[in-house]
Amino acid sequence: MSLRLATRRSPLAQAQAELVREQLSARGVSATLVFIETEGDRNLDTPLRELGGQGVFAVGVQAALLDGRADVAVHSAKDLPSETPDGLLLACVPERRSATDVLVGRSLAGLGPGATVATGSPRRRALLLERRPDLNIVELRGNMATRLAKAGHDGVDAIVTATAALSRLERQDLIAEELDAAWFVPQVGQGAIALECRRDDGETQGLLVALDDAAAHRTLDAERAFLRELGAGCSIPVGAHATMAGDEVHLRGVMVAFDGSSSVRGELNGHDADAVGAALARQLRDVNGGASLPGWSR
Repeated sequence: MSLRLATRRSPLAQAQAELVREQLSARGVSATLVFIETEGDRNLDTPLRELGGQGVFAVGVQAALLDGRADVAVHSAKDLPSETPDGLLLACVPERRSATDVLVGRSLAGLGPGATVATGSPRRRALLLERRPDLNIVELRGNMATRLAKAGHDGVDAIVTATAALSRLERQDLIAEELDAAWFVPQVGQGAIALECRRDDGETQGLLVALDDAAAHRTLDAERAFLRELGAGCSIPVGAHATMAGDEVHLRGVMVAFDGSSSVRGELNGHDADAVGAALARQLRDVNGGASLPGWSR
């Protein structure tokens, strides 16, 4: 059997799709890539928050499954909306890479007062301002090559990106500092690849099972449940990072004011990934007053 893998055209998306194709090939399954242009790829001038944030890089790829142009959608898990569309199934999460964020250009300590850092992520912006309110944060869009080229040019001292992205592109040499995930809590799904297929396509589901990493899948489920309970996407400064603690899921979460002036944090353990994610979200939002953070609304 040959599978059609839907993916965006960006170098990072293609690298992820090629990794999936190689893993399938090693199990005797051939695959071809089907390239999709998403709303996020077409509109590079508008900040992601104004575009609607989460989903702008995923909906077009999901549509290719729903209309039969492809059998599998290959996503950066952080791009997925927290709700899976009717008719689709998040069937597989291969082994996950580091979920942390990094600075490219200069380390945090190496950034002088008023230094300029570029990022398109409200979460990254708010967390940086929480620790360093003196920084000048500017918008950053474009593919990885475009974003990486900004560091050290046009008045930009550093950019923030994902450790996993540089790892998959084999550009770890650019890392000036890896940010501590206990403070700089990663975006939901960061470092993970998510494979969706049609819910009624049992044959494809069976082929993808062999690629699934149970721990990666459980941790992603917990993070997505956290985001789903908040009713938030990547246009809101929240983060969640799950790891396995024995047979339990350990989840760390954060909600931050848009200007970084305040935040609420928490951690929770449990066996049911979805229940842990939802419970921690409620704890931060309702018990610790996260819903009243400046600029934050559900």
